[in-house]
Amino acid sequence: MKPRAGPASPSCSSDRPNRLQRSRVDAAAVATFDWMETVVMTASYSLLLLPGDGIGPEVMRQVRRVIEWVERKRGLSFQITEALVGGASIDAHGVPLTPQVLEKAKSVDAVMLGAVGGPKWDGGKVAFEIRPEAALLALRKELGLFANLRPATVFDALVDASTLKAEVVKGLDIMIVRELTGGVYFGEPRGISDLPNGERIGVNTQTYTTSEIRRVAAVAFELARKRGNKLHSVEKCNVMESGLLWRQEVIKLHQESYSDVQLEHMLADNCAMQLLKNPKQFDVIVTDNLFGDILSDEASMLTGSLGMLPSASLGAPDANGKRKAMYEPIHGSAPDIAGRDVANPLATLLSFAMALRYSFDREAEAAMIETAVQRLLAGGLRTADIMQPGMARCSTTVMGDTILRELDKLQAA
Repeated sequence: MKPRAGPASPSCSSDRPNRLQRSRVDAAAVATFDWMETVVMTASYSLLLLPGDGIGPEVMRQVRRVIEWVERKRGLSFQITEALVGGASIDAHGVPLTPQVLEKAKSVDAVMLGAVGGPKWDGGKVAFEIRPEAALLALRKELGLFANLRPATVFDALVDASTLKAEVVKGLDIMIVRELTGGVYFGEPRGISDLPNGERIGVNTQTYTTSEIRRVAAVAFELARKRGNKLHSVEKCNVMESGLLWRQEVIKLHQESYSDVQLEHMLADNCAMQLLKNPKQFDVIVTDNLFGDILSDEASMLTGSLGMLPSASLGAPDANGKRKAMYEPIHGSAPDIAGRDVANPLATLLSFAMALRYSFDREAEAAMIETAVQRLLAGGLRTADIMQPGMARCSTTVMGDTILRELDKLQAA
């Protein structure tokens, strides 16, 4: 790691432990956990499951199996509610998210979401304002989920699945923190209107306030402290005033509260290039809604498959330190393979591991699931999306079966 430079200039150039504490899989550290720790009393948590569309119900079914295992073997208790969202909710209720489901989402400890959308509701088949994806935006906004955590981790067993050379991605472990409730996706004014000359104009507005920038930057700084102690802040301050404000506010927060963390600034287009050229230079990246949407998808493909990557969306902590939260795989609904029992459930299972860590403060159980995934992959089991020569191709259900067996082994160790 490079020595930390002095306070950065606000000008634009081209170039206490908490639930955010643990953010990467560390097999050596995991091995030191006492899997048979005594549970003095049953811990109970409330969880809303929203399987959604396409492969969502299939991968969520494997999460239910792991939840049942955790309850049986680890002394936890989950009060589970399951409801419709996205296209499934449109078909049943005429809207992608009903008021009742939204209220339930606000009342539980965490929400688990599968996937939404599909060709049945695309291409103007439903009104834009009630498209399946509108449910995601509504949940994020109404729950105040401003910080989206997207890890991009290359498992040793999947190094060759990446389109980049093995030496470029081996050992890669990046956390991208995306601001989720501001920026161009929510800014006003917005819309499409007619012009006097007969043309039409589409308008979206990029806005950020000081508080919106500082709160997501604080989440990123806290994560960086517990990882490699290095943060890249990414924007386009050379052409966007919102980007200039972003850089200025991140610098101020760094000087005030996080001067121990190495801070570097990078323009978004350069970051996109560097993710392909030298991705291991990054540890934690914090950026706005639009750039985070793009860069996190780019980073995900460094790992070889969208089917491997989880995400967490977190709100502000309340007086007791608890945050509203939603967890979901970053892959889509994949309607072309829905119902065939071939989808990769690992991203959804790893999303549940993130829920155990960040919402339920159950580090040991989160690490057990992550270790079970590592062992499954090392054993050569693959779904179609991550299939490699010499490996054994399996179904969604068989992959779930194997995860449960690996968890049993860890519990008995």
